[in-house]
Amino acid sequence: ETGPPAAAGGAAPRGGSSETARSARHGTRGSRPPSSRAGGASGGEAGGDALRAASTTMSGEPLVVAIDGPAGVGKSTVARRVAIRLGVPYLDTGAMYRALALFALRQGLDPDDPVGAAEAADRARIDLRLGPGGSAEVLLDGSPVEPEIRSPEVGAATSRLAVHPSVRAAMVALQRDLVRRHGGVLEGRDIGTLVVPTARFKFFFEADPKVRARRRHAELAAEHPAVSLAEIERQIAERDERDRSRPLSPLLAAPDAVRIDTGERSADEIVELILARIESGG
Repeated sequence: ETGPPAAAGGAAPRGGSSETARSARHGTRGSRPPSSRAGGASGGEAGGDALRAASTTMSGEPLVVAIDGPAGVGKSTVARRVAIRLGVPYLDTGAMYRALALFALRQGLDPDDPVGAAEAADRARIDLRLGPGGSAEVLLDGSPVEPEIRSPEVGAATSRLAVHPSVRAAMVALQRDLVRRHGGVLEGRDIGTLVVPTARFKFFFEADPKVRARRRHAELAAEHPAVSLAEIERQIAERDERDRSRPLSPLLAAPDAVRIDTGERSADEIVELILARIESGG
């Protein structure tokens, strides 16, 4: 997901020699989500003692930061940077759903069909590979899926596939297992309301749909130059409607989430705002 205008600093590095977590076959009886070993991300001079101390709760449990919001608000960019500064894993939950949607499209399965969705959730092998910066790269059948999962076609199929209970149950189980083991910064659409509702730090990003469409269009320009801005605006409007109106875990802010308008803020400004909240204890 394209982030807000970036000031200084880049996104989290992706390590090529990272460890691959044990694969999980979603939906299979008796299967377990993949275990993983958190990479030792360096907070560097940017972190400081207070932020490093904040990477665990007072009870000694791993820190969990939940970031929710619709497409194009900059969740991925900010979440990666916050994870690096805190030295905890970053998990792009949306990429997991997108990988499953890509699998369904490759297999000719209809994302709107509950039977096809259940088949995809059962057959797809989605793994997590943890990099040295703590980021969790999503693999499909052992192979990286970026940037293919960011195409408009996959994006449209993702929100259609994600409404099915079989799909959400499989993904939520995998996400909860990683959080229980290692904590981390998670971003998606139902992190603070469903996946980790007990997370102490919850944020909900929002921005004007036209701003979000411009960001998404810029992100897709290199790989999909034929996609028009008008088409992206239409897709975002349709996805917002599906995400907010679905009966199972609709897109909405948790009651205790801090709302952040990302439209006029840079990624660095949002990162500092979030870190200040965490350092102060909320």
